[in-house]
This record gives sequence, structure tokens and C-alpha cells, in this order.
Amino acid sequence: VLPSLAVRLGAVSLEGDTLHPAVNVAKMASGRPLTDEDREPWLGSIAAWIGQRERAGETAVVACSALRGRYRDILRDGHPSVVFVHLAVPRPELERRLASRSGHYMPASLLPSQLATLEPFGPDEPGFEVSSSGPAEAVADEVVARLRTTQERGPGP
Repeated sequence: VLPSLAVRLGAVSLEGDTLHPAVNVAKMASGRPLTDEDREPWLGSIAAWIGQRERAGETAVVACSALRGRYRDILRDGHPSVVFVHLAVPRPELERRLASRSGHYMPASLLPSQLATLEPFGPDEPGFEVSSSGPAEAVADEVVARLRTTQERGPGP
């Protein structure tokens, strides 16, 4: 979805996993889930990237597993442009996708810990959920439509 969404928005994009420190990659590759403390430097790196894009006046899209509200707080702190999109996928589909994925360091065995960590958006968080079960192009189209609706409504509850 990331490439399709970036093209539709004319945005620069970042796959957040590329910013994980080597120690995090090694930990996940060995089948051990990350702790909140493990994730903080990674989230800080993503937040810094977001800040650089904002200062440059660029539209940007980041794909990352900001699973908890406190993780999302780090990403949006001082970054008013941030809008979160939760790409919701049924667990069986996630399991299928992970089992067929190659070349990524995170094993499918970590999915249960990821799902256990996932927190829904709080009422103060700018964002929405979109089903990601369909083709990437259709998901990207829906995200763009929802972003436009969000921008037209403006800030507020």
C-alpha cells in the first residue's frame, strides 16, 4: 500500500522498519519481541524524519507499527501534520501474508505479540481505520478519500 499511497499523494515515503537499530533487527530475527524501551530510539528516528519532511514542506507517508498510543504520541509530538491510518487486516490474512513473506527479519512467530500490543486509537488521536484486505490500489484510494474528508472537516472532535 505504501508505494501506491505515496504516488497518489505525491509524497515521499519511508518504510519505518529501515530505521530499526541493528540490535532491534537482531532481537526480532531471533524471535524475541521488542519492548517499549527497544522501540523508543526507533520511534525517535521516525519522528525526526517526519520533522525533517514538515520543515521541508513535503508531503510524506510512513509505514510503521505504531501499535500503542504512547508510540503514536512520540510520532506526533510537535508534528501537527501527522494523521494515523490503521490498516486493519483479519488475523488469518495477516498470518497468510507473513508466512508468504520472504527477506524480512521479523518471523511470523512474533505476530501474537504484535497483536497483543496493538491499542485502538484514542479519542484525541488524529486518525482512522481502513480495511486492508483488498488490493493495494483500492486500499490506497480509500485512504486518500478518507484523508480528503478529514482535511475538509478540519480540526476538532
